[in-house]
Amino acid sequence: MKHYGHKELFRKAKELGGPDCQLVVAVHDGEWIKKFKPDAEIVYSTQERLEMVQQCRYVDEAVVYQTVDQGVRDIPFDILLLGADHGEHAAWKAALAWCAEHGKTVMRTTRTEGISSTILRDRIRRLA
Repeated sequence: MKHYGHKELFRKAKELGGPDCQLVVAVHDGEWIKKFKPDAEIVYSTQERLEMVQQCRYVDEAVVYQTVDQGVRDIPFDILLLGADHGEHAAWKAALAWCAEHGKTVMRTTRTEGISSTILRDRIRRLA
């Protein structure tokens, strides 16, 4: 799901990258997510999410990935920007190790206060 918090993340990323930044946003494949989290509530298809990300004025390119540890190998980048809550499971640990071994910069950012996909889903449920 794309929301104001994601837009703010993309804006911050573009700002951190400087004037020549080419912002590439990786969108997690929804079918892949469902393989490992069958109860996950995915509102938009992978293609819909990809198109929404591509429409954001701060994004230069959007790509789909299945696993983060493979994605860091396949998607060209200099800086990996991720939220403070990423990095706990094995695939993230492998991705971060790969970044360290290959001289990639890893930066973390905070969430936009008061907004998340979970908060939005809860608000929508209360409206129904």
